[in-house]
Parts: sequence; C-alpha cells; structure tokens
Amino acid sequence: MPPVPPVPTQPIQSKPVSAIKPTAAPAAAADTDAGAKAARSEHRVKMNRMRQRIAQRLKEAQNTCAMLTTFNEVDMSNITEMRKQYKDAFLKKHGIKLGFMSVFVKAAAYALTDQPAVNAVIDDTTKEIVYRDYVDISVAVATPKGLVVPVIRGVEGMNFTDIEKAINELGEKARKNELAVEDMDGGTFTISNGGVFGSMFGTPIINPPQSAILGMHGIFDRPVAIAGKVEIRPMMYVALTYDHRLIDGREAVTFLRKIKSVVEDPRVLLLDM
Repeated sequence: MPPVPPVPTQPIQSKPVSAIKPTAAPAAAADTDAGAKAARSEHRVKMNRMRQRIAQRLKEAQNTCAMLTTFNEVDMSNITEMRKQYKDAFLKKHGIKLGFMSVFVKAAAYALTDQPAVNAVIDDTTKEIVYRDYVDISVAVATPKGLVVPVIRGVEGMNFTDIEKAINELGEKARKNELAVEDMDGGTFTISNGGVFGSMFGTPIINPPQSAILGMHGIFDRPVAIAGKVEIRPMMYVALTYDHRLIDGREAVTFLRKIKSVVEDPRVLLLDM
C-alpha cells in the first residue's frame, strides 16, 4: 500500500469569495469610463434673428430658383504683381489697402453689363423679366452675428479706388454693427469670398431675389500649361451659381470668361473687348 500523507496539525485558514478585496486596476478603469461619460454633453442656444432670417432666405432660394453652378479658374499672376507694385503708394494716398475684391467687383460690373440677363430678375407675380441698366453689387461680409451683404451701388461708374473706399466703409460699419437695412437692400448681384477662410472650391447659394452669385476662393500655387510649358502660377477657382430659369449656360459661361479676362489683364477694361 502507498504511504498515507500526514494529517496537518494546524487549522486551514480560508476566506469567503465575498471578502476578497478587488485590485486597484478595475477601480481606475471604472473612474476613466465615468470621466469619459461625464465629458459628453450638449447645450442649446436660441437662433438669433439674423441667423433665422439667413436660414429662411437661403431655403427660399432653393425652393424658388433652378440653381446651377459653372466654374472657371483665374491666373492671379498679373493682378498679384500689380497689387504688390502699387499697394504702398495706394495706402499712402488713400489711407486704405488695395485688395483683390475691388478687381472682382469691377470685373463683375463689366461682365454684368455685357450679359444683362445675369443682372436681371424674374418677377414671379407678373411673370416678367426685369432688366436693370445699373449695377448694385452685394458683397458678403462675415460678422460675429452672421453673414451680411451690404450693397455697393452704381458700380458701373466706379473705378478701383471708389470701390475700395466703399468696401472699406461698409466693412467698418458691419464690424461695428452699424449697418442699416438700407445698406443691405436692393443689390442686383452678389460676390462671396470664401478664399479669406482658405476655401479652395465651393458652390455659393443665390441671394434672393437676385438671379446669380459669384464665389471667389483661395489663391493656391498650381502647375498650369503656359505656351506648351508647365509653370507654377497662383490660381483661383471661381464659381457662378445662377437661376437657370432665366440665365442659360451660354450666358453663364460667357460671364465667367469676362470675369477671367478682366482679372487676368485689367487692360481689357480700357479696350472694352
């Protein structure tokens, strides 16, 4: 027979499972999970009247207009060089900076005169097309309370200096929250510059009751074909969103090509090509 093991002389110590203390690791994990859940929160802020009005108008545009967008690209080399050459003298003489917006505003006035349908509007009440022989351009300006679109009136008779002064004056009033209703009423066309925020590409929404809007975007160096060679040029994409009920594709494309021609070579304005 095999030997019998000895009988222990001391009592065996034991504890119930419930009395065993948990380790520290699970407790730490539980605290982490609780902290993560506590960080997930939300809060509600009532829409201010300006934001409500913006939302209403943009939705009206979608419901009313047959919106379509066409694109082109602009070589900013010449206008960048012109600005670089004359910005100091311009600032010294007029006390304001020479920017790119005045060039696009003037180019838009030139193109709107050439393509009057883009400057027109449909009167849905009488089913008539209203053509305007004047150009009042709304310039979208971002403010802490939302987007506002003050109007530069009579742009067809302005030069670059007049336009820069008007933009500067309206911009100051917008930043000080001093724009009146009259400052934002009655524009025939809108220009929106998403490029100041770094936008590369986008499709703007028409500002009713207008029929079209020009979207400017950021200037980025890109390789382009110039006279059979690849060169790096500062390029900007531009977009025209228009009401296809009134404006045909031919007119929209021609309009953007006019914008492109003036911005790439402002001498076109002198030759009236």
